[in-house]
Amino acid sequence: QVQLVESGGGLVQAGGSLRLSCAVSGRTFSNYYMGWFRQAPGKERELVAAINWSTGTTYYRDSVKGRFTISRDNAKNTVWLQMNSLKPEDTAVYYCAADSYSVLIGIRGVRYWGQGTQVTVSS
Repeated sequence: QVQLVESGGGLVQAGGSLRLSCAVSGRTFSNYYMGWFRQAPGKERELVAAINWSTGTTYYRDSVKGRFTISRDNAKNTVWLQMNSLKPEDTAVYYCAADSYSVLIGIRGVRYWGQGTQVTVSS
């Protein structure tokens, strides 16, 4: 059974940092991208960052470039999202996901999701 388990969310003041983790079990995703999505109340889910499990190629949405860093450790089957200089508008539930790059970009049809972790940034 494939499992993606997020951790590391919490409450932080604006300007602070959090590091999210996604532990993967049940299969390897060597030809996939791992992505971090977020969904704020009343808004659509959006892709924040993604990384190719094999090559390390990354993608970031414009609003987080320079502040967030996605990384992975193949041996530990873990993906991280380091979030610095957090803003109130970063407040959302953050989800880890796995699929091909094109599917992650399109969001619909993503096959593997974690349960989500809440990130709240106070002003």
